[in-house]
Amino acid sequence: MTSSKARRPETSPLGLGREPVKDPLKGLNGVLAGTLIMEAMTILLILLVVLKVDGGVHWTTFNWLYVTVIGLAHVVMAFFQRIPGALWINLALQIPLIFGFFVHWSVTAVGIMFGVVWFFIIRLRADMLERMKRGYLVTQHLGTAEDTTEEN
Repeated sequence: MTSSKARRPETSPLGLGREPVKDPLKGLNGVLAGTLIMEAMTILLILLVVLKVDGGVHWTTFNWLYVTVIGLAHVVMAFFQRIPGALWINLALQIPLIFGFFVHWSVTAVGIMFGVVWFFIIRLRADMLERMKRGYLVTQHLGTAEDTTEEN
């Protein structure tokens, strides 16, 4: 009797393949940077919520500085996605958002929404690494830059 989840073979039917010409993880850097910019825009829009909701009761120096610093940190990190450990820094930037309920509940709501986004990005990255390890990426089986120089 077979289980409902079929077991994946250790390698693809075409074998492990070669090192891809273009590293797919470098393409992920653009996704990370774009996500950080979108998140920064959303965070900076929280400033309007803090200003307008409840007649501006939440508009204190600490609150608007807290939100502004977090938003600007996201913008700065968008430009540093090639440094080692950038992904961990991106994930650490979610912590002050998720625990930002003392500013306003909307800060925590944005933190949770983008926390889900980062969870799916981490899953995508892990799946891509697993597929590379087993030779399941199409680019591992296509011609490489070395093949084109050998033909000439």
